[in-house]
Amino acid sequence: MQLKNKLSINNSTRTDQELWLAIQNEDCQSSFAMLFDKYWSLLFRTAFNYLKDKEQSEEITHDIFFNIWNKRHQLQITAFPAYLHAATRYHVYKHLRAKEKSILHFTNDLSTVNSGTNSNTAIDKLESEELDSTLRNILSKLPKRCQEIFIMSRFENLKNEEIASKLQISQRTVENQITIALRHIRQHLDKTIVALLLLLY
Repeated sequence: MQLKNKLSINNSTRTDQELWLAIQNEDCQSSFAMLFDKYWSLLFRTAFNYLKDKEQSEEITHDIFFNIWNKRHQLQITAFPAYLHAATRYHVYKHLRAKEKSILHFTNDLSTVNSGTNSNTAIDKLESEELDSTLRNILSKLPKRCQEIFIMSRFENLKNEEIASKLQISQRTVENQITIALRHIRQHLDKTIVALLLLLY
């Protein structure tokens, strides 16, 4: 009993990354249980925020953790909260897409089809938020000036000459920084998608 309590205390003081490494390298179920208990409610709230469906949100949450355990030797997770949050949103997206296709395919009832509008709105909101969140996370790895220039160009829709004038730099510098940011986004976006596909399928 004392040994069990000691192991429990040791686990409780370990970081997410230490717990994850124990899961990957030692198939440690107690470490997995720690992460499950710590993040279950976060995943559920994220799913419920979009679906407003308690049962479906619980199912998605359990599916994500089930898939993480099954694919623990393949996945590379460096920031657990961010990874789980993104995974939840992708599962919600899949569910909403499947629901939308089901409504369009199986019914001609106008009232039922119209009810799918809510699903479509949620999908649009999710897609927009997911893209914005993913881009900003990727951009955060760039130098501050490069981030600033890209945000002014793509998020604030300023022309290159306007950015150059505001920052008192050459237009050529603006163009170069945007090119660097776009290259960085393409490289890291691919990695993000691959990592999430490993989790989802």
